[in-house]
Amino acid sequence: MLKGKSAVVTGSTSGIGRAVAEALAEAGANVMLNGFGDKAEIEGLRADLAQRAQVKVLYHGADMTKPKEVVDLVKAAEASFGAVDIVVNNAGTQHVSPIEDFPPEKWDMIIAINLSSAFHTIRAAMPGMKKRRWGRIVNIASVHGLVASKDKVAYVAAKHGILGLTKVVALETAPLGITCNAICPGWVKTPLVVKQIEDRAAANKISLEEAGIALLSDKMPSLTFVKAEEIGALAVFLSSPAASAITGAAIPIDGAWTAQ
Repeated sequence: MLKGKSAVVTGSTSGIGRAVAEALAEAGANVMLNGFGDKAEIEGLRADLAQRAQVKVLYHGADMTKPKEVVDLVKAAEASFGAVDIVVNNAGTQHVSPIEDFPPEKWDMIIAINLSSAFHTIRAAMPGMKKRRWGRIVNIASVHGLVASKDKVAYVAAKHGILGLTKVVALETAPLGITCNAICPGWVKTPLVVKQIEDRAAANKISLEEAGIALLSDKMPSLTFVKAEEIGALAVFLSSPAASAITGAAIPIDGAWTAQ
């Protein structure tokens, strides 16, 4: 479906980003991975995905809090692949605290990684997309781009900002063969969510399974975690010719969380 296209996926060495990168590669796209982790493990992931999908898979260790490194990530992909056709902004981090106790440095970091980095990748990739009159931008937002939860002021602000960014880019590129959409997942068993489950289990002296069900019960009527692979499949669809008329959308994949 995406043979001949090339993608940059930020925060793609684990979790949702890894699932998206794997799905794009398996659909035929070359992929530039990005993220932190053990160098040997990242190289193993890169080599395995390249062999399995029979596409070019590269890695760039850009720190998403540093604009120059973010731009270099896109430029490196353009130099290696010849073009960046697809950008998936997935890099993210979290801190949970009431606003009066929220460390300002955590606010700055979360806004930089979860919001500003998406601006920088899109800005860097846009000239090439406009020149070719084709591009797909997929921003991994969150249900917290649509609704709020207490103690997550920076994360919620950043994800609401991602939806605003998505809409503006969609409007600016609507006649140019470029789309920009946001995926808004509910609970996915990423390392961030697993930590919340572990914290809840410890605080309430219950099992991890009970804590997971309690977490889901708070928000998701489906009582089932969203699978990272499901988000990957949606990202592939949004990058495909079938989704050429979908732009500026915020698409929940949340087990009816935002239907309430």
